[in-house]
Amino acid sequence: MDALTALLSEVRAEGALFGRSYLAPPWSVRFTDGPGLTMVVMLRAPGWVVPDGGAPVAVGEREIAVVTGSAPFTVADAADPRTPPDYLVLADGRCVTGDGRDIGDDLRLGPRTCGPGPEAPAAVLTGGFRVRGRVSARLLTALPPVLVVPHEGELCAVLDLVTAEIERTEPGQQAVLDRLLDLLLLTTLRIWFARPEACAPGWYRALGDPVIGPALRLMHADPAAPWTVAELAARAAVSRATFARRFTELVGESPMAYLTSWRLSLAADLLARTDATVESIAHQVGYASAFALSVAFKRVHGTRPSDLRRAVPV
Repeated sequence: MDALTALLSEVRAEGALFGRSYLAPPWSVRFTDGPGLTMVVMLRAPGWVVPDGGAPVAVGEREIAVVTGSAPFTVADAADPRTPPDYLVLADGRCVTGDGRDIGDDLRLGPRTCGPGPEAPAAVLTGGFRVRGRVSARLLTALPPVLVVPHEGELCAVLDLVTAEIERTEPGQQAVLDRLLDLLLLTTLRIWFARPEACAPGWYRALGDPVIGPALRLMHADPAAPWTVAELAARAAVSRATFARRFTELVGESPMAYLTSWRLSLAADLLARTDATVESIAHQVGYASAFALSVAFKRVHGTRPSDLRRAVPV
C-alpha cells in the first residue's frame, strides 16, 4: 500500500451524488453544502468555480476541477462568475429554486439530470465524495481549495466511461457510477500531483524515490510492525544516517515523526468507527499498550483516546 492509496481509502463514492446540468447562458448553479470533496467537469463550454470567500477559478471545456471542503460554492458561466444561480443543489442532491421550491418537471430531465434540455450550449457534470476521518484529512490538507486538471491522456478514457454510463438506466448502475467516480478522482489526483504547479506534498514526491518510497510503503502496509530507523535503513540498503537525512529532506519530517503521525491518525479513525477497545487499537497501530497509545495521543493531539471516542457523535 502506498501513501496515496492509504489516504484515499476513506474517500469513497458510495451512493455518489452524480449530477448533470444542461444550461443556457448566463447561468450558474450553487452547491449549498459540499460533501467534503466534489468533482466538477465542464462537459460542454468553459466556466468558473467560485468558492465562498475565495477567488473564482477558471475551468476550461472538458477540464476537471476538484473542490475540497464542505463550504458552499458556485459553478458559473464563463461570461461572469457573479451570475445569479439558476437553481441550488442541496446536500442530498435535490435541486431547488432560490427560494427553496422544487425545480419542477420543466427542468428535471431524468435521473441525475436537470436543465432546459440536452441541446443547451453548456453542460456540467458533478460528483460528490464523502470524506471521513483523520487519515483522509491528511490528503485534503495537501490539496488547494480548488484544483483544475486539463482533459488529457488517460483522463480522457475515464471521463468518456463516466459520461457514457450516466446516460444509462440499468441494474447496478449506482455501483458502477461509484467505482467510476473513484477511478476518475484517483486519475485526476495522479495527474495533478505530477504537474509542476501542484506543489505535491513531500510524502507523495518521496514515493518515487528508490530509497524512501519502499520505506513509506512498508510503514503504510504494516504500521504495527516495530519499525526503527535502523530497520528501515537496512531494508533500503543504506546507512542509518543516510536514510534519516534523505527521509527528512524529502518528506519534511523525520521517519519516526511521520510514523507516529500515521499511527495516531489510524488510531483516531478506529476509535471513531469501531467498538474495539483502546488496548486492541493500540496493538493494531503499533503501541505496546493502551497507556503507551494514550501518552502519544496526549502529546500530539492534546487529548486522550477515550476523550476522543466520547466526543464522537452517536
